[in-house]
Amino acid sequence: MHNGINKLGRLFSVSLMASQLMIATASLAEDAAPAVPATGAVAQTTAAPTRPSMFETLMPFILMFGVMYLLILRPQQKKMKEQQEMLSKLASGDEVVTTSGILGRVKEVSEKVITLEVASNVHMKFLRSQVAQKLTSELKS
Repeated sequence: MHNGINKLGRLFSVSLMASQLMIATASLAEDAAPAVPATGAVAQTTAAPTRPSMFETLMPFILMFGVMYLLILRPQQKKMKEQQEMLSKLASGDEVVTTSGILGRVKEVSEKVITLEVASNVHMKFLRSQVAQKLTSELKS
């Protein structure tokens, strides 16, 4: 067990030293002056590439947020609004399905609790927010 851990530790330290060596060589290569041609010809100077502006850097993130808003957040907000509207219009006699899959007819409605009749003379109380949807004629059959 200890032998395997020692080998792993040595391997990690060797890879760490190799990565540090690569970083040091890369920084030396960047700092080195450009080579002068041996032929004596004048080298053409090229302009250093300019860094992108802050706007150009942030543009992909702004676009990703915009797409995410249009494809995910906006439809979810619309769905939540429709659900709240449906819950506010619940009335006695409506047939509903709860989030747990229980079918029933609304008997009483209060601020936060509704009473469902799930069978004859079997009444269950649920939080109003647990109603998933009203049953329509297509779902009743």
